[in-house]
Order: sequence, then C-alpha cells, then structure tokens
Amino acid sequence: MTVKTTRLSNGVTVVTETMPHLESVALGVWVKSGSRDESPQEHGIAHLLEHMAFKGTHKRSARQIAEEIENVGGEVNAATSTETTAYYARVLKDNVPLAVDILHDILTNSVFDEAELTREKHVILQEIGAANDTPDDVVYDKFTEAAFRDQTIGRPILGTPETVKAFTPDQIRSYLTRHYTGDRIVVVAAGHVDHEAFVKLIDDSFGKTIKPTGKLLRTIPTASYTGGDYREARDLMDAQVLIGFEGRAYQVRDFYCSQLLANILGGGMSSRLFQEVREKRGLCYSVYAFHWGFSDSGLFGVHAATGAEDLEELVPVILSELAKTADGVEEQEINRSRAQVRSGLLMAQESPAARASQIARQMLLFGRPVSNDELMERLANLTPQRLSDLAGKLFFDTPITVSAIGPVDKLLKVSDMAQLLGQHGGRTAAAE
Repeated sequence: MTVKTTRLSNGVTVVTETMPHLESVALGVWVKSGSRDESPQEHGIAHLLEHMAFKGTHKRSARQIAEEIENVGGEVNAATSTETTAYYARVLKDNVPLAVDILHDILTNSVFDEAELTREKHVILQEIGAANDTPDDVVYDKFTEAAFRDQTIGRPILGTPETVKAFTPDQIRSYLTRHYTGDRIVVVAAGHVDHEAFVKLIDDSFGKTIKPTGKLLRTIPTASYTGGDYREARDLMDAQVLIGFEGRAYQVRDFYCSQLLANILGGGMSSRLFQEVREKRGLCYSVYAFHWGFSDSGLFGVHAATGAEDLEELVPVILSELAKTADGVEEQEINRSRAQVRSGLLMAQESPAARASQIARQMLLFGRPVSNDELMERLANLTPQRLSDLAGKLFFDTPITVSAIGPVDKLLKVSDMAQLLGQHGGRTAAAE
C-alpha cells in the first residue's frame, strides 16, 4: 500500500492510498471549514450547506443524485464537524468516475432551490429537536459551550431554530464561495485506485472549477478555554455527567500524550475508571475518558451516567482516579495503551473508508500524510514521568468544566470538585 500526494494548480490537494487487493474505493472531499468558521448570523449554515448539497444541481435532481450512486451499488454521504466538512462516497473500482462526477456536481453546481431549502430547514429543525430530546447528546453540546464560553468553537453544530429559519439561498452561496476554495480542499481516495488516473479525474473537474482562494470576511479568533458549569434538572432515570479540563491541540507536544492518558483512564474495560467505578464499586454502567484535539486547543473529559442515589459517591471516586495519575502511571499501562493504538491503526488499514478519513485529517492538520511508523515512534517516546506530569497540568492547572443533565441535585459544586482534586493531589486545582 502506497500513499501519493499531488497538489493541483488551484491548490486542491489530491491524495491516494492504493490497496490493489480490494475491489472498492472510498473517496471524498474534505473541506477545512466547519461550524467554527461561521459568523454569529451564520450559526448552523455549514451543516445546512452539507444537507443542501444533495438537494439538486443544474444537472441532477435530488432523486437522481441518490439513484445514480445506488444504481451501481454505491453510497454517498456527508458530515459536518467543528473544523471540517466532508463529502464522501464508496463505490466499486469501475465506478470511481461516476462518484467523482457526483461529488463535483453537488459541490460546484447546486441549485439551492427555495422550496428544497424550506423542506430541509424543517428536517434540520426536527434534527435539533431530536438532539435536545437525547440527554447523552445534549450533555456534550453543553460541555463544549461551557468550556469555550461565547465562542464559535463551543457552539452546537446544528445551529438554533432561529438561525436555521433565517437562512436564504444567497447566504448559502456566499458561505460556499468564501470557504470552499482550493487552499482549503483535500480530495482523498483509498482502495483499488491508480493515483495518476485519479488525479486526472480531479483535475478535469475540481481543478477547473474551484477557485484557488476565497475572501474570508472574518478571522477566527484563537480558542480560549474558560471552563464553566452547566446543570439541567430533568426527570430521567440516570444523571448524565461530564467533568473536563482543557486538552491539547493537535500539533502541540503533549497531544499524543493526552490521547494515551485518556485511554489509560477510561479507554476500555481494563482502564482505571472502568475497573474502579464499575467493576469494583458498581456505581454506573458506563464510564469512559476522552481527549478531543482542535487546531488550537482541546478538551479532556470523563463521561458517566448513573442514578441519583450513586451520584454523590461517583464523582469523588472519578476525581480521585484523575488525581492518582498525577502521582504515577505504570509502564504496563502505557504499553497496553500503545498496543491498543497500534491495533487501531492497523485495523483502520483494512478499511478504505477509515484510511481515507484518517489521511484527510492528517492533510488538513499537518499538511502531509503521517505514517503509522511515525505515529508509533511518537508514542514510543512517552514515558511514565511525561504522562504523570501532563496529568498534573491537566487536572490541577486549568478550570474545571462540568455539564450535567438529569437528577443532578446532589452533584458537587465545581469549587468542591476543585477542592477534592487539590486534596488528592496535594495541590489546589483551578476553579471557576
């Protein structure tokens, strides 16, 4: 398997990974533009654009888009995140030209019909309503809002009913023109694909119609982690609780260290939190830790769901386990976590869709594909001392963020959580 990269004259980057033993190809267009790029009046427009791209072009109706790809047994979809938007397809190797043509058509030739826009707004309003009815989704949205108060990086990707209702076709066209430019686009294909032939397909389509750069009307401010506290009482069986801290950006020294630390704390059945909270004490069914990286910041958190009667005991135990990692991490834990990362990387190589997505993220973040050997070399340099030092910085030197929904009356105050952390770790944690 080989990864090759070509940059077209308009700035669009084309990357392929050839997997000759496969009969299919996963391909997509990744744009370095997401919900964070929106102005206050555009909140939710990146996600709406992703929907509207499939609602008809000057060449195909919405139904024709769906039928043409499915007539050959393929599939096409899209996704919007905080910092990127992706449009992707998977087809048999002989149908790559059709998939490229469809992706190019929806991204450069969409009609944005008023009637279709009205219908899709209604669909998204239902999506917002469904998300609000799902507490284990809402708790994450509120977590990021509290962590990055009054910033686009912390806003829900879907937007609000008010902003979604107000969007016009011209606003969508304006956003598309400003953000979907060659310098912000990566096209990736993984599977049974020939690099030169794929580059020609992309150059003949995206290379001829995508502008090299756009005129961005605003500069995205650097993320500023604030920490915060959101609690919402709901009549639920379980309390959904998130406790978090500022994480590390993708390109900083401690990013991979943070990933390993999250895995050691709550990345599987052998993790510290799972063993202590669920197996030993039976305080909840689900508990895990995570680390999200952004281009200039990050979030480190622990999520748990438990009944109101166990909430008082659960949170101190979680805080205790966090603090203990600052006192020391075992080499065996690091080796286990490295093995899990390595297996994840190798298993991803068996999926062309996973590899295409992985390569696209690396290109948008680092400007180049990163080999598995390089990633493992970075992980190999992580020592117990580095992980425990990082834990001390994460859990004691930044404000705590709390998001909780359900029967949360007995949940500790943030100041009390900070005090508990300080007692466990022999230092004072920052609090709101």
